[in-house]
Amino acid sequence: MPVIAPWPAARPAPLTGQREDTDDAMAAGTTVDHLTETYRAHYKSLLGLAALLLDDTASCEDVVQEAFIRVHSARKRVRDPEKTLAYLRQTVVNLSRSALRRRIVGLKLLSKPMPDMASAEEGAYEQLERDQLIQAMRGLQRRQREVLVLRYFADMTEAQVAEVLGLSLGSVKAYGSRGIAALRSAMEAES
Repeated sequence: MPVIAPWPAARPAPLTGQREDTDDAMAAGTTVDHLTETYRAHYKSLLGLAALLLDDTASCEDVVQEAFIRVHSARKRVRDPEKTLAYLRQTVVNLSRSALRRRIVGLKLLSKPMPDMASAEEGAYEQLERDQLIQAMRGLQRRQREVLVLRYFADMTEAQVAEVLGLSLGSVKAYGSRGIAALRSAMEAES
């Protein structure tokens, strides 16, 4: 049965020469030169990764540049030179997600434009016109009113109106023509 120590086991103190070699090996992946080489070799592939996540080139370039800046700032924590590219990729993904989140929040917070509403005067004028049209429709003969309502408000063809009302196609045309003429004269008389 293994014994679990309550405190982390102390590491033996390295020899003086051994400690310097370890620090040099650990610092090899964190040098500015290594990061510059990584930039030259992998900038386009990281840009492609960002392009898969974002939609515009400027944002992709910003994300990749910011990723290099962040990894450069934290290069002392990247001990293994082989992991530099992995850190960069993960940073690009995280920054792309953050950019998308900011966009979504920005879109939610944008004030919604007012719908195209008529002014009070225009609304009142439209209401008067509607009222005049309704009054004029009431003044039509029953068949003229039925034909016009089905033809223009129900958006039926003349053949469909004829079928619904049980009239011939010629009768529907005649009632429609006379009804429109009567509406026109009634609306002009009120104006």
